[in-house]
Amino acid sequence: MNILVTGANGQLGNEVQIVSKQSAKDHYFFTDVCDGYEKLDITDIEKVRAFVKAHEINCIINCAAWTNVDKAETAGDIVETLNAVAPENLAKVMKEAGGLLVHISTDYVFGGDPYNTPCREDQKGTPTGVYGLTKLHGEQKIEATGCDHVIIRTAWLYSEFGHNFVKTMLNLTATKPMLKVVFDQTGTPTYAGDLANVIFDIVENRKFEGNTGVYHFSNEGVCSWYDFTKMIALLAGHTDCDIEPCHSDEYPSPVTRPAYSVLDKTKIKETFGVKIPYWLDSLKKCMNNINNE
Repeated sequence: MNILVTGANGQLGNEVQIVSKQSAKDHYFFTDVCDGYEKLDITDIEKVRAFVKAHEINCIINCAAWTNVDKAETAGDIVETLNAVAPENLAKVMKEAGGLLVHISTDYVFGGDPYNTPCREDQKGTPTGVYGLTKLHGEQKIEATGCDHVIIRTAWLYSEFGHNFVKTMLNLTATKPMLKVVFDQTGTPTYAGDLANVIFDIVENRKFEGNTGVYHFSNEGVCSWYDFTKMIALLAGHTDCDIEPCHSDEYPSPVTRPAYSVLDKTKIKETFGVKIPYWLDSLKKCMNNINNE
């Protein structure tokens, strides 16, 4: 099977590259819009169609997206284009080719309604900002094409690559005498390497056959951003930084983030036989990789 990975230079795209080099029996094509990769503009359906035809692509793993939550509020049409129109293009082309689209979505499709139990796949989307709304639109557009698809919503993604919360907090706790971090937003940190392994398993072992739809994946367990930061600092040995809990309203933001965005992962575990690591175990693994770079 020929597999196209878009957004290959992002956190998840880089992890998919690592996993695919270890034991892939399929053939992968990695594209992005930055230097070092074959360039593919997924906002242009004709370019996508031409690439898929030229390389006889059977599956697309879409790791590309606009992910800056705050800037999405003022960035204009580009957010909808990247998060909704582009996935629709990929879905339409896969429908034409009789292939599969694996698309990554987010816990930010939730958040507008108060709840304190893990969010299920069939729960109504209630996004609180442009980022979540455009990602929800992307899901809806993919489903409307009728193509075979596996949409995976994830949350609090981090890795050894790019800009993310773990790398930011490693720097801040090493250089600041004191930090305030919100404790009233609860979710689950997710190591992109674990998500890449699940995607690889679903695709390489053809587990998607007869199982298209929406799924949730994050690491196991629950914590606040404050708890997450405390553990990052502890594992790094950054004991000189005084980390204090604070309320979200102490850090005004252009968008209201979900106060509780824990994802129910029952469906992905039962359907694909996935065993999900505990968030702390995965954090230790990622930080060990960062330290050994």
